[in-house]
Amino acid sequence: MKKTLLEIFTWWQGQTMGTRFHTWRFGKKVGEDERGNIYYQNADGSRRWVIYNGPADASAIGPGWHGWMHHRVDVAPASETYTPRTWQKAHQANRTGTPAAYRPKGSLLNPSERPRVTGDYDAWQP
Repeated sequence: MKKTLLEIFTWWQGQTMGTRFHTWRFGKKVGEDERGNIYYQNADGSRRWVIYNGPADASAIGPGWHGWMHHRVDVAPASETYTPRTWQKAHQANRTGTPAAYRPKGSLLNPSERPRVTGDYDAWQP
């Protein structure tokens, strides 16, 4: 029951009822990636979409599937032996807003002391 309500009222938790119906009616399963995301296309291959395994996060699509989703390649990675290039990095979740977020040197959120001002800059004083 809870899963059905989530599909009716939320889109960020995966597919909605409308997406489920559209996929059932028009979708042809093309493949699945190592994260459990399932990829579909319509009969003529002009429209492609993904049903995420978990929250909808576009960065969770691997590099091979990303090329297929954006019509850069015609052959899906499931139909060939795709190996990522050496420069392609593995997926990392977006850490913005978490304690693990990137905070550069000098950021107000960085717990370390800000660097001292040097050079010809003089701070304004009223």
